[in-house]
Amino acid sequence: MNELVNVINGWVWSPALIALCLGAGLYFSIRSRFLQLRHVREMTRLMMDGKSSDQGVSSFQALTMTLAGRVGTGNIAGVATAITFGGPGAVFWMWAVAFLGASSAFVESTLGQVYKESIDKQFRGGPAFYIEKGLGIKWYAVLFALVTIVATGVLLPGVQANSIAESLKTAAGVDTTVTGAILAIALAFIIFGGVKRIASFAEYVVPFMALGYIVVACIIVALHIDQLPNVLSLIFTSAFGFDAAFGAIIGMAIQWGVKRGVYSNEAGQGTGPHASSAAEVSHPAKQGLVQGFSVYVDTLFVCSATAFMLLITGQYNVQAPDGSPMFTGVQGVAAGPGYVQTALENIMPGFGSLFVAIALLFFAFTTIVAYYYIAETNIAYLNRATKRGWLTFVLKLCMIATTFYGAIKTADAAWALGDLGVGLMAWLNIAAILLLRNVAFKCLRDYEAQKAQGKDPVFDPVALGIANADYWVTRNAAAQPGAQAGTAPARTTGR
Repeated sequence: MNELVNVINGWVWSPALIALCLGAGLYFSIRSRFLQLRHVREMTRLMMDGKSSDQGVSSFQALTMTLAGRVGTGNIAGVATAITFGGPGAVFWMWAVAFLGASSAFVESTLGQVYKESIDKQFRGGPAFYIEKGLGIKWYAVLFALVTIVATGVLLPGVQANSIAESLKTAAGVDTTVTGAILAIALAFIIFGGVKRIASFAEYVVPFMALGYIVVACIIVALHIDQLPNVLSLIFTSAFGFDAAFGAIIGMAIQWGVKRGVYSNEAGQGTGPHASSAAEVSHPAKQGLVQGFSVYVDTLFVCSATAFMLLITGQYNVQAPDGSPMFTGVQGVAAGPGYVQTALENIMPGFGSLFVAIALLFFAFTTIVAYYYIAETNIAYLNRATKRGWLTFVLKLCMIATTFYGAIKTADAAWALGDLGVGLMAWLNIAAILLLRNVAFKCLRDYEAQKAQGKDPVFDPVALGIANADYWVTRNAAAQPGAQAGTAPARTTGR
């Protein structure tokens, strides 16, 4: 089974997908005049802008829901894996993916807002919605929805659960079956509580977990600050093949840096627009900018924290493509959660291993919760015409089961299946947002024009010539003088 999955992964994660991820991000960056640099201040301001409503969540809640999906085991075990197989230079390519991916995240999240719908009094949106309503290709939208349900409901939760279970076993000797059972019970409590409970959970847990992890990383870097220039030099020289030791694996540095970068920050993958579409905002570009910043938080802050903790202390390993060791800083441990735990335990005896286990518990569990919301949104998309409420119930049971099973199966199988799910979603979504790019950039220009006039931007799709943005048309009509007060926008399907 593992061999078959690895063969399929070789096709999905071919150099073509790597080039597509980087190329799309570069194109969007140039087309938007590098909005990820020009609008950094606006991104941070908008994070706290807006309030939740009966139908939607606040911008900050949507951000934390997205970060719950972005910040997971990829930020710890994924970074260690990238360094092991790609060398220190892989870190640079993770940064490159994040910088360019911020523009991709803007495009996809803005499109999610443009074509969102109100279904059962909750905002829903994502690639399936904008593929159907923006491109008019129903079968393509259904295909994405099905792939995403399988990926986030079956394949990806196992990676997160496995990392939690293995890290707790290493740190405290907790049996993986016990961990799996506890995770399954906790997940059931949250997902049976609905979207509002998910948003509230993410709003409080995500900032706490990310800030705590970054603070510890900064302390470790500060204690070894004299090594920081050497580490930065090693990252950049290895990334471009100039380092004597790691220059020969520049291709692996790019491949693993991009693969783990996309897996971690999810820019262009199509997961981010689901949560961002749930936000209550007056203009799609607002949440698009907020989601662009979420990529920075994930990779430039959290992933970098892991990378610097390992590199600045020399607690990392690098393998050549044939498996032979090129550098060994951590003896007898394979790449994964245990690798990072051993490294930090060597740095902080008696604390390092447990710290990583606790960080992974928060990081990975919130990601599993986010995966449920993504899968549920795609079921809601499929259920618009025919109500099949039992599908959501089956999804809940499936997520609980796969989380438990993922906690006890091998890490290699979990990572391979997770990579496959991410790759398939990325192929489908990046092609769609490239085709729909003009809609997102119309929104950006309109937002910037209204801001220049001193206005709080309000979206009018009709004035911009954007068709099938039915929710916004209904909303604007209800806001016109003479409209009945308190009228809520009706559920629309775009058909």
